[in-house]
Amino acid sequence: MTFTMFTTPWCGYCHRLKSQLDREGIAFSMVDIEQEPEAAFTVEQANGGNQTVPTLLFADGSTLTNPSVAQVKDKLAALA
Repeated sequence: MTFTMFTTPWCGYCHRLKSQLDREGIAFSMVDIEQEPEAAFTVEQANGGNQTVPTLLFADGSTLTNPSVAQVKDKLAALA
């Protein structure tokens, strides 16, 4: 996978971004922070203590919070 999306089942922004990424054929893995407390800590570290989703974690350790598909594509291109 190229990156991990941290999410919750009730997050509308997460569902929208997932659908957009799927349409673009961009592969990623998903982690529900309500089911995995250690993942919630990762999200908090990236967002000043807040559990803001969707938060994307890339292979280089960088993150994007609630990005657009264009921002994700730009980040993936920069990492390629």
